[in-house]
Amino acid sequence: MITKVRGDILLSGAQAIAHGVAPHDHFNQGLALALREQHPAMAKDFRHYCRLHNPSAGEAWLWAGPERVVINLMTQEPAPNEGSHPGKATAHNVKSALKEMRKILEKEAISSLALPRLATGVGGLDWSEVEPLIAGELGDLKIPVIIYETYAKGTQADEKLR
Repeated sequence: MITKVRGDILLSGAQAIAHGVAPHDHFNQGLALALREQHPAMAKDFRHYCRLHNPSAGEAWLWAGPERVVINLMTQEPAPNEGSHPGKATAHNVKSALKEMRKILEKEAISSLALPRLATGVGGLDWSEVEPLIAGELGDLKIPVIIYETYAKGTQADEKLR
């Protein structure tokens, strides 16, 4: 049940938003930055989670706030040291993170999911490489999966959730 839309993912009516980050990410670019600005507690909780668990690329972590669920997909390689930028995303990490997210979606009974063109911005992958991974890992889910193919700031997409 994958639907492709044009709009602003921050205005999504989906129960959860997924996005790509790196382990120990600072949420200072792209969608991660916008989510950090809307949900500062998420970035703080992510830093705490990373200190305790030292996650690897290819994992997924769910954060549930009062009005939004965010699934952080660790599609990028971690920064080589504290002051440097995270590495690029890999298809292997994307596929692994999507598998982990699927487990989370099923365990937590998430009713709908929105995600961007995952790992194609800061992550640096080609959409032609990522799109089939999403279709393969999430295409048979019994919940709406909304892919925000084209970003349009401030535009509510027709997600067909109701």
